[in-house]
Amino acid sequence: MTPRRSGLVETLPIHGVRSPQPANPDELYAALDLGTNSCRMLIARAEGDHLRIVDSFSKAVQLGTGLESSGSLSRVAVRRTVQALRVCSRKLDQHRVKRMRLVATEACRRARNGPAFIAQVQRETGLKLEVISPEEEARLAVVSCGPLVHRSAEQLLVVDIGGGSTELVWIDLSQVAPEERSAAILAMHGRPFSEPGRRGAKVVDWISVPLGVATLRDRFIDVEDDAGRFALMSWFFEENLASFTPYDLLHERSGFQIVGTSGTVTTVAASHLGLRRYDRALVDGMELSSDQIDTVIHEYLRLGPEGRRTDPRIGRDRHTLIMPGAAILQALLRLWPTDRLSVADRGLREGLLYAQMSADGLFGSDTFQNQKGG
Repeated sequence: MTPRRSGLVETLPIHGVRSPQPANPDELYAALDLGTNSCRMLIARAEGDHLRIVDSFSKAVQLGTGLESSGSLSRVAVRRTVQALRVCSRKLDQHRVKRMRLVATEACRRARNGPAFIAQVQRETGLKLEVISPEEEARLAVVSCGPLVHRSAEQLLVVDIGGGSTELVWIDLSQVAPEERSAAILAMHGRPFSEPGRRGAKVVDWISVPLGVATLRDRFIDVEDDAGRFALMSWFFEENLASFTPYDLLHERSGFQIVGTSGTVTTVAASHLGLRRYDRALVDGMELSSDQIDTVIHEYLRLGPEGRRTDPRIGRDRHTLIMPGAAILQALLRLWPTDRLSVADRGLREGLLYAQMSADGLFGSDTFQNQKGG
């Protein structure tokens, strides 16, 4: 498949703590992201300029297993995913949530039996999933990363490495006042990329590459040599970026920022920190140098498949996915050498929550200011 592209959202700071008292259902919002590999949901309310997480759910359902070769969602994957969605449905009922967006992404976009699966989910769980476009997926990921944008960032690249696809959005912030740059990103949630941003943010180009950690793994699963497979994945991903306008764009490192949002990026960050138990508070918003990223990737290669499987920093549910993700990350850093990568433990769910709350007037246009000096 060819990449999809256009014709030419601290997201909110997150406190991942359950509320000590039952929340008022009228204040609650939910966001569910069903991807190629994972099913994740947040239930939250607005609290000042923050999201207060009331409940959450995350499960590696591997919905896209076999999709690369068959073109369809398998019965086993569908059954596994429906079971997870039943848990989500119970949580929504338990908290009596009224405002929600429940979305599905690349696996359901690509699968021949995607519409039948969506109908089955509604029939068996009561949940009405919405299959969103690649552009909306990219836009919501961008919105979620808004508060991590540096005041000094004149050119911004947001990268969201998913299970079935990878979205890249290049944004020109040179005409935005430094203190307004986070707010300019957060204001992008309701506009197509082809329209100028309300505060002067301009999308230079965006692309949705139908290669994520699961689909890239499946494409090269027959290559036995571990290092060779990694190199092939990285170069193959780079080939799929050739039509992206900024592919050969020169930039000044001092005014350029890459923000990465994905399990790959947060796992690399946790590995760099040596975390045997993941801690979002330590990872979200941190920065990694290209040398630090290279060190972690080389360590993954040294460990080999069995070493990665037992490494507590990676986790049993991610050990087969980390190298495809690292291959994508290496390709990006090869194309756009930069001193630092900003790590975002946030993404589509937070973008969905922000967009809903903003549409209901809970957050004014001046609520958020840059929180990073850059």
